[in-house]
Amino acid sequence: MDTHTPMHTEADGLDLRHHGDAEVRDDGAALVDLAVNVRAGTPPAWLREHVAASLGSLAAYPDGRAARAAVAARHGLPVERVLLTAGAAEAFVLLARALKVRRPVVVHPQFTEPEAALRDAGHTVGRVLLRAADGFRLDPAAVPEDADLVVVGNPTNPTSVLHPADVLASLARPGRTLVVDEAFMDAVPGEREALAGRTDVPGLVVLRSLTKTWGLAGLRIGYVLADPETVAGLERAQPLWPVSTPALAAAEACVAPRALAEAAHAAHRVAADRDRLVAGLAVLAGAGVRVVGPAEGPFVLVDVPDGAAVRHRLRDLGYAVRRGDTFPGLGGGWLRLAVRDRATTEGFLSALERTLTATEPA
Repeated sequence: MDTHTPMHTEADGLDLRHHGDAEVRDDGAALVDLAVNVRAGTPPAWLREHVAASLGSLAAYPDGRAARAAVAARHGLPVERVLLTAGAAEAFVLLARALKVRRPVVVHPQFTEPEAALRDAGHTVGRVLLRAADGFRLDPAAVPEDADLVVVGNPTNPTSVLHPADVLASLARPGRTLVVDEAFMDAVPGEREALAGRTDVPGLVVLRSLTKTWGLAGLRIGYVLADPETVAGLERAQPLWPVSTPALAAAEACVAPRALAEAAHAAHRVAADRDRLVAGLAVLAGAGVRVVGPAEGPFVLVDVPDGAAVRHRLRDLGYAVRRGDTFPGLGGGWLRLAVRDRATTEGFLSALERTLTATEPA
């Protein structure tokens, strides 16, 4: 009997297009934001000024050659292995439309946009559901041998699990495209377990985003690292001039040595802030709070009693968190919390404690 994680091919009625920004729109705009995984206090002044300086060139069509070369140099790759995109989200759409695949599989729970893009492109999508009982860790044997496209996040949104690079690399097969979403890898000190820059893993496609660490979600900039043939195929599926001049300027700046040093420093600061958040959540274990660990990303996944009630009560107290029940494999008790500074974390933990007390059954 097959004892591996079950496969699901239906959408199960989940809103795969629900994202954390929905929590802080409209009446949520005034809330303290723990729902969106963009690093607080960004973009820094030097980056805003650099992007602003590019506005004088808006009359000309965008020329991505310098930014593409800068990204390639950052990862020690030839430019033919780099494709710039309007955020990682565009890359998922390009992969879904350009690749000729028969059995795509997405490892869940993870960012839902890859599956949404594949479904929109007419694919029937298989799911490998990782289990809370296993700490949401991946057993490569759970991925079907005949899957010709496998998508997995590392570190994974929303679980904050960092999978070992060798485990992910072991998923490579002849005739299979292995897509590893490393949108949050630059928030991991030392970028441990990164596959970006590797050329020895057949069929590997690595996606990176510059919007999370640098606070550029409104600018839309990311990139794909893959073999030249795959890059060329994805590029053919792009419209002309897909990345704007300001976004190209940001890309070039964000992979420069100064920016890499600043990002590395920020990663250590985020790790310290995350440890503080996790320690505070552990104090609430008696109230039913369960934390997925060890968390390695700039966010933490927690399970609480009656998650919907807790989330709404937190909003009443001024805090927005990301609901977890739109991620395949998670139920209504799960919440994703973005890592914030000490003062914000202490205020949130106090509000969460009040919330859990208020929602305890009589």
